[in-house]
Amino acid sequence: MSSTFPALPLDEVELRPGRPPVLRAESTGDAPRWAAGHREALRAVVAEHGCVLVRGLELRDVAGAGAVFGRLSTELMAEREAFAPRRTYADGVYSSAQWPPNQPMCMHHEQSYTLEFPGLMLFACLAAPDQGGATGVADAATVLEELPTELTERFEREGWLLTRSYNDEIGSSLVEAFGTDERGAVESYCRANAIDFAWQPDGTLRTRQRRSAVLRHPVTGRRCWFNQVAFLNEWTLAPEVREYLVEVYGADGLPFNTRFGGGDPIGEDVVRLLNEVYETNTAREPWQTGDLMIVDNLRTAHSREPFEGPRDVLVAMADPVRPSDCSPTFEVTVR
Repeated sequence: MSSTFPALPLDEVELRPGRPPVLRAESTGDAPRWAAGHREALRAVVAEHGCVLVRGLELRDVAGAGAVFGRLSTELMAEREAFAPRRTYADGVYSSAQWPPNQPMCMHHEQSYTLEFPGLMLFACLAAPDQGGATGVADAATVLEELPTELTERFEREGWLLTRSYNDEIGSSLVEAFGTDERGAVESYCRANAIDFAWQPDGTLRTRQRRSAVLRHPVTGRRCWFNQVAFLNEWTLAPEVREYLVEVYGADGLPFNTRFGGGDPIGEDVVRLLNEVYETNTAREPWQTGDLMIVDNLRTAHSREPFEGPRDVLVAMADPVRPSDCSPTFEVTVR
């Protein structure tokens, strides 16, 4: 740690029920340098609590936020298999996913369906919304403990199945998800990442990928409910949105949906239960312009609540982790 900065008063991390841990920092006018000087201390807070909201850095622009992301991470990652478009500001620095502001993005673990997911998520609020829009967080081990044992045991046996249908109207396009729309390159990526694929007569692509729903944290060994079963399921969509998508694309052609790993549909009651347990365990704090949030992506799920007014939150995915290093409940076969 740089001797320029005093040690962070870790005992002054604010811990209040229903809120994420908050650490207040004195602005020095050089947030990247401050972040570099306190990198290990901040990562220690995240290791202890799963996340931390740093208030007072006065982050105001992409360059400053991106530099902070780089100082705090080991490696910034490029997004692959995106479920919604993002704007790319710089290598590894993105906008929030483009999602209707009046619709919530329920709890999930970023890229939990990939074979290399971010171990760390970084968020920087350049402009807070007028109302709502908090990035909620929930402890994945606690969520797992509070779900019915019969349900979690089934997911541990079977895993979960993500189905996707790519088009140019809803969700991510092929280019946004795979970096290319060249068929051979897309097929090679799918084979290398254990994704079953099928081209449709109209030229669109449908995919299926099976993943473990429960992983062990590679450092603490705690079992975590780690997936996007609820978030990407049709029953989490607003009823009018779901009805529209089913009418336009058909029940088997939804942009994304989830099933039990064996292929059985997941009922509306199960999705409702998952979201209720998440909500019971959600901690939230309204964004203030200039805030930074650091999240352990395996231990801590995150969400985005509906909002009004402009909201500008930058995102970085960092410190890649492979599910194979987290005691998956079954082995993924790469062809």
